[in-house]
Amino acid sequence: MNFLNPGPEVICKLLREAKTVAVVGLSPNPGRPSFNVARALQGFGHRIIPVRPLVQEVLGEKAYPDLESLPEVPDIVDVFRAPEHVPAIVESCIKLGIRNLWLQDGVVHEEAALRAQQAGITVVMDRCMFRDHAQLCADV
Repeated sequence: MNFLNPGPEVICKLLREAKTVAVVGLSPNPGRPSFNVARALQGFGHRIIPVRPLVQEVLGEKAYPDLESLPEVPDIVDVFRAPEHVPAIVESCIKLGIRNLWLQDGVVHEEAALRAQQAGITVVMDRCMFRDHAQLCADV
């Protein structure tokens, strides 16, 4: 069984309805893609929850060391980590009842993505949340 991303309509609906986005691997460095994507998502009206150990705050939001430490279940988990970290993130999402998982450009782990889908999680893999928001939901 091969992984397939949802279609553009489903992705746009997901992005429109999501209020909170936990960004795993969000860097406090303004030169990093994760910082710029998260800042753009804030501009689209999403509340960002940084998930990164040893960081207190990013983009004006309190940071948490891992998904299990979050004070609430986010609408989407957006991953900026190397692919080898994805299986553990998927297991955390399943355990916590997180319904949507987004793996950014270059973050590809087909086996973990299929595991998440089989657990009922909507998964978008190897796509940029900011770019899809700007391109697929521009008229909404």
